[in-house]
Amino acid sequence: MQFTEQGQAALAEVRRFMADHVYPNEREYHEQLEHVGPAGYPPIMDKLKAAARERGLWNLFLPHLEPDHPGTKLSNLDYAPISEELGKVGFASEALNCNAPDTGNMEVLNLYGSEEVKQRWLLPLLEGEIRSAFCMTEPDSASSDATNISLRIERDGDEYVLNGRKWFSSGALGERCRVFIVMGKTDPQAPRHTQQSMIVVPKDTPGVSFGRSPTVFGYADRGGHPEVVFEDVRVPAGNLLGQEGSGFAISQARLGPGRIHHCMRSLGAAERALDLMVERALQRETFGTLVAQKGVVQDWIAESRIEIDMARRYVLHTAHLMDTVGNKAAATEISGIKVAVPNIVLKVIDRAIQVHGAAGVTQFTPLAEMYAHQRTLRIADGPDEVHKMTIARREILKHDPAFRMSGSGSSKPWTATDQKDDVQVFSRP
Repeated sequence: MQFTEQGQAALAEVRRFMADHVYPNEREYHEQLEHVGPAGYPPIMDKLKAAARERGLWNLFLPHLEPDHPGTKLSNLDYAPISEELGKVGFASEALNCNAPDTGNMEVLNLYGSEEVKQRWLLPLLEGEIRSAFCMTEPDSASSDATNISLRIERDGDEYVLNGRKWFSSGALGERCRVFIVMGKTDPQAPRHTQQSMIVVPKDTPGVSFGRSPTVFGYADRGGHPEVVFEDVRVPAGNLLGQEGSGFAISQARLGPGRIHHCMRSLGAAERALDLMVERALQRETFGTLVAQKGVVQDWIAESRIEIDMARRYVLHTAHLMDTVGNKAAATEISGIKVAVPNIVLKVIDRAIQVHGAAGVTQFTPLAEMYAHQRTLRIADGPDEVHKMTIARREILKHDPAFRMSGSGSSKPWTATDQKDDVQVFSRP
């Protein structure tokens, strides 16, 4: 496992960019965001994007970047420490056009979109001119099982018609969000994992409207996580991504890289929380000594350092596997880091909040918002319990391929079956 010279040079440049442009503009960004509102676009972002492109720091997340597309092609391993640096400040990834959900959406459009779809939507996303949203989760179904989704996508001549509701469509209310990738059912009678399809829906299509807009622990995140209502929404048949019935496979292919990106950024948040914890402990005295001299605080600092470093090695190992043997072979590790990293980062941030006292839960430090986001990450892109279940299944089936999974509703054994989704799913033989 070794970083390339190109990757190390890019990392050094990203660190300089953070020092020269991101950290000095944190206050201005938040002041502008307060002025334009959560659906607005802080003007400072255009300046940051221009500075990033001038330094060649653009679309670094896409390992299969086409030669004619704007950006720098890096492996997952080389991108890992860069994403960690970007995770230290919430808006930094967007400055380099490496922000979710656009990253996953760009990968899907690149891999599965028609040439017309790529020209109309992928290229503006790669240029950072527009934003996008991913509409998968539904308010009326347990969406941790993607086969539960109920939004209908029905063929009608040269069009598809969509009816249903989604929510937690992150960023959909943003003024620069122009397009959605929507997952729904095209054939409810097909085998369980081939009922779903994905399709591109422009935000301004007639029949698209917005319902409730949930906050996250009270935070109104930029662009929101709104409920999106689709009522007889018609789009051209050419907007379908891949083939009918490939939606479940595409969703898994999309979420693999997305999960590792989340973990990389989370480690950056943990590092910043640890820095803040130590700095605070060196500034405050209680009962006649510095907080940093308290044995329990030293224990928290040490445990945080150990846990962050262990988690980083796990993530880098997973990134290396994705580059060398592919996402499917790395499926267990991808699920593993998605469980381990947010839980570790939550502990680090919680310790930092405790050291800060009352200030730690206010808006005057980034800790409370960081905690809210990390707690949400234990649900986003698959809850902990689902990832643990799939890891356990793989381990058990290594020893007993005929093992009967509980709750299947059938006496037949379950077996691991390869899908086109770069991960293993389980179906009855």
